[in-house]
Amino acid sequence: MHRIFGISFASVYPLYIEKVERKGRSKEELDQVIEWLTGFDEAELQRHIAERTTFEDFFADAHLNPNASLITGVVCGVRVQEIEDPLMQKIRYLDKLVDELAKGKAMEKVLRAA
Repeated sequence: MHRIFGISFASVYPLYIEKVERKGRSKEELDQVIEWLTGFDEAELQRHIAERTTFEDFFADAHLNPNASLITGVVCGVRVQEIEDPLMQKIRYLDKLVDELAKGKAMEKVLRAA
């Protein structure tokens, strides 16, 4: 089991906010990306943060977007589409979306809109 599986989403969420805001994006845009990937609305997201849900439980509760498989590219030197562990792949999908948001990609592209 990877160490990150047991880390609380709440401990990483502020780092995601900091990263996107440093690049001129907003917390609301980040939340939109998280909602797109996981299916969590604002109340569900806040509940996971308040309960300090682990990444393992966070993604176990999520309804992954059917277009998540369109997320491709490299995170931490590894191609997300080639990650074999399903939970690690979901975590890296989120990392990749946060990276794209922070890099200024248009929201339609980040959310894999047609």
